Amino acid sequence: MTESRVPGHIAHELDARAESQPDFEVLTFENGDYPAEVLTYGDIVVSGRKFIRMMQKAGIGRGDAFALVMRNHPEFLYAMYAASMTGAVMVPIDPRVKGDRLRYMLKDSSSKGVILTSEFLGNVTEALSTLPDIPILGVSYKPGMNVEVSNDYPSINELYEGPEAPPPDQFSEDPALPLEVIYTSGTTGDPKGVMVKGNRMSQFSQLALFVWQYTPQDKLYTGLSLTHGNAQAVTLVPSLMLNIPAVISRTFTKSRIWDICRAHGCTVFSLLGGMMMGIYSEPPKPDDADNPVRLVLSAGTPQVIWEAFEKRFNVMIHEWYGAVEGGFAHKAPGVGPIGSFGKPLEGLMEMRVVREDDTPCEPGETGEIIFRLTGQKMEVDYLGKKEASEEKTRGGWLRTGDMGHTDESGWFFFDYRKGGGLRRSGDFIQPHYVEAAIAVHPDISDVCVYGIPAASGAPGESDIVAAVVPMDGRDIDPASVFALCRKSLEGNAVPSFLQVVGAIPKSASEKNLDRLLKEDFKKDAENVFAQEDYQ
Repeated sequence: MTESRVPGHIAHELDARAESQPDFEVLTFENGDYPAEVLTYGDIVVSGRKFIRMMQKAGIGRGDAFALVMRNHPEFLYAMYAASMTGAVMVPIDPRVKGDRLRYMLKDSSSKGVILTSEFLGNVTEALSTLPDIPILGVSYKPGMNVEVSNDYPSINELYEGPEAPPPDQFSEDPALPLEVIYTSGTTGDPKGVMVKGNRMSQFSQLALFVWQYTPQDKLYTGLSLTHGNAQAVTLVPSLMLNIPAVISRTFTKSRIWDICRAHGCTVFSLLGGMMMGIYSEPPKPDDADNPVRLVLSAGTPQVIWEAFEKRFNVMIHEWYGAVEGGFAHKAPGVGPIGSFGKPLEGLMEMRVVREDDTPCEPGETGEIIFRLTGQKMEVDYLGKKEASEEKTRGGWLRTGDMGHTDESGWFFFDYRKGGGLRRSGDFIQPHYVEAAIAVHPDISDVCVYGIPAASGAPGESDIVAAVVPMDGRDIDPASVFALCRKSLEGNAVPSFLQVVGAIPKSASEKNLDRLLKEDFKKDAENVFAQEDYQ
């Protein structure tokens, strides 16, 4: 198939590299206490072709969807290669999703099979109990999962041990075919599946070269889930397409991130604002600044810790903004005001802040952020949701659902999600400022601040709840937390309640799922403490 290779087609690109650089160690999957899995280009193609054979036996081909339920493992790469080569559509699902939500995604995507790791076998079989037409295509058993091998389902481990598979007789030559369905976070309701075309992958490489300015001397790192667009756009695809080695952790662990980067020599890593607050909340160490990282690519850096984070860890922050549906802006290190997520690419993209009637907002005035490619109408394809797709791009502009403002120089700032925002006694409260104040408490390892309807009943007003996770199983003294808040925050920003939880639920994009915390919140619960009792 050499003569038929198409530039920018990810499977074709991998085939070419497997021929020219078969032994190049391009990806390392870091597994914590268990041995890392190092992949060469040759490994990816050999195992990817075995995946194709597995899928073909199950009758999955061009246009057919199949789901992945796993943390970050090599199987994600093999499945992506197989989807790209055959024209099938991969549906990566955040492995933390289970029950009705998992069942919804499998059904909504019309998946014809599921590939998973054994630790999620119980979740998947429970979801499939009412979806008898969706088979399990293969189960991968990994060290540390403590799940017995089941003879009821095909084993991917046995697939690896079998004979090599030849290139497929029929293969896709169209990089514009749908490659993935990536579901939105669904922080406010049912998630929507965004159709992602294969030719979008080459765009990620261009960003890496001309915006992030990666070099051959770099080594990339991410602990973000590969089911999320960020990990694919910033780390995975640039690594594969530009021959830049990358390290990908099975899962993000804030306490280990610097040790991982030191051990592997990583120079660039990607994270999201919520993750940054978690890293910053770790107790300071004498060697915090002693690390090989030169650049942190962040989406949503809390302004209140931005400069302190750079100084403490001796890094530069390259801030950016985007979504799986589209839209892009960035602020390079040392350029523009701290707190801004930047500006769109000049001459290529347009971004505005508008009122409800689409008239432009004045500098400093909060409105919805909208986006389009210069001179082009934006299009979004939500799977099976034509009306939602059209509303998302009403008037030819992508309606981000994010509320923000600009300054006098045209720099963009994020304020809050549309329909969100916390107001208390007429003041607008930025959750990040409250979270930053609480994060430095020595007994707290993570925090999420959200609002509940105000006891006063005032329309649009909220009482503030701070959900906190104890550090290393310690007991949290509510009085000390409230005292810390009263010392460092204005009166209206001090939380009304403290909610002590075992973990902050997160989406695949590491967004705090405060709706789940709200569902569990009860004022009279044993894990809830009212500020008024600790005056």
